[in-house]
Amino acid sequence: MTDITIIGAGLAGSEAAWQAAEAGATVTLHEMRPVKGTDAHQTGLCAELVCSNSFRSDDAETNAVGLLHEEMRRCGSLILKCADAHQVPAGGALAVDRDGFSQAVTDALEAHPNITILREEITALPEPGSNAIIATGPLTSGALADAIREVAGNDDLAFFDAIAPIIHKESIDFDKAWFQSRYDKPGPGGTGKDYINLAMDEGEYNAFLDALIAGEKTEFKDWEKDTPYFEGCLPVEVMAERGRETLRFGPMKPVGLTNPHKDVKPHAVVQLRQDNALGTLYNMVGFQTKLKYGAQTDVFRMIPGLENAQFARLGGIHRNTFLNSPKILGHDLAVKSRPGLRFAGQITGVEGYLESAAIGLLTGRFAAAEVKGGTPSLPPRTTALGALHFHITEGHIDGGKGSFQPMNVNFGLFPEMTAPSRDAEGKRLRGKEKGRAKKRLMSARALDDLAQWLGQAKAA
Repeated sequence: MTDITIIGAGLAGSEAAWQAAEAGATVTLHEMRPVKGTDAHQTGLCAELVCSNSFRSDDAETNAVGLLHEEMRRCGSLILKCADAHQVPAGGALAVDRDGFSQAVTDALEAHPNITILREEITALPEPGSNAIIATGPLTSGALADAIREVAGNDDLAFFDAIAPIIHKESIDFDKAWFQSRYDKPGPGGTGKDYINLAMDEGEYNAFLDALIAGEKTEFKDWEKDTPYFEGCLPVEVMAERGRETLRFGPMKPVGLTNPHKDVKPHAVVQLRQDNALGTLYNMVGFQTKLKYGAQTDVFRMIPGLENAQFARLGGIHRNTFLNSPKILGHDLAVKSRPGLRFAGQITGVEGYLESAAIGLLTGRFAAAEVKGGTPSLPPRTTALGALHFHITEGHIDGGKGSFQPMNVNFGLFPEMTAPSRDAEGKRLRGKEKGRAKKRLMSARALDDLAQWLGQAKAA
């Protein structure tokens, strides 16, 4: 008999299954792919990455995302183990070969003696009283979404999560493009020259902006028209429509980069990030889009260096749904009206690959503790895991329908600390250095508190 049923083998479901199985629980993991596909997935692999191949910053001292990486590593995360094993150069970020990464996660889950994977679509929730985790993410199938809405007692909120195009490196003109990380910053497996950069002067930028705004967009269905976007993943054309300088202060900011082909400082810069281990494919950073395919090729080939670009995959959009988690879920991430039924991943109101996997990590541990007759041990609020957990359970100030929105991990979710005024040598800290010193203290506190939490969980 299975202890825990998990529906969905994305990043959250895969991590939940691994954590529960490692804790000694038996797990049945249901995944409908490849029996039934989705609008965004291309394979039947577990933890397939459908958008970027980057897990973002790996800086565990001054970046909340990097801190989350480190916390998950210390918790025995399968997702981080496979990401580290299949990393590709990406400056200060942790990016992966998407196929190698997903294959490694799939292989590990299939080999675990406590995990059984069943390839089938689940159209109804498990029976009341069972220990189950729903980790179906932004692409939950219609029948199951209807069942979730019935249990939740309210309409799910939704937004569009857009996919950025991927380009064949060999089609890029390196008489105009160059390799450089912003401020020459190296990262895990990187050299400081990990991004391909494409510079624009003011005239080129303005012409591109006009074409981007005028480009033919995907028409929304009636039920999609009022769906809000997540602010952290706006389509590039939506950003452009907000003002002519918006992109220059966003994904196209020219700072920290020097064009070796021209002495003139770039007005704007498009960056491409390596997408596979071979280094043959690069994705357009921040260029998630809802432009139609024909418009994408026309508009993006206006970028200097991409005049003859060949696209391995064009951008697209898909709908994402998430629960009003502070209202629906308890501290154990179970539905308040139905103990034992938990949710994990983006559907809980977190945004990002690692944030989704982090909630999967917690639900897997919580479910396993319950199966063993214990009480789930909540992560300290001072940790990145605890900050995310608090956000989706009680950290939100209710401003009415639609006010709860997905959130990436960031230091604004952590309990406050007083910024130090001087460094270790007694020198007064000012400006950005003071802020970085504060983040270092918060990260050190988080890892200390995480160690105590893990020690307590092991002793229990």
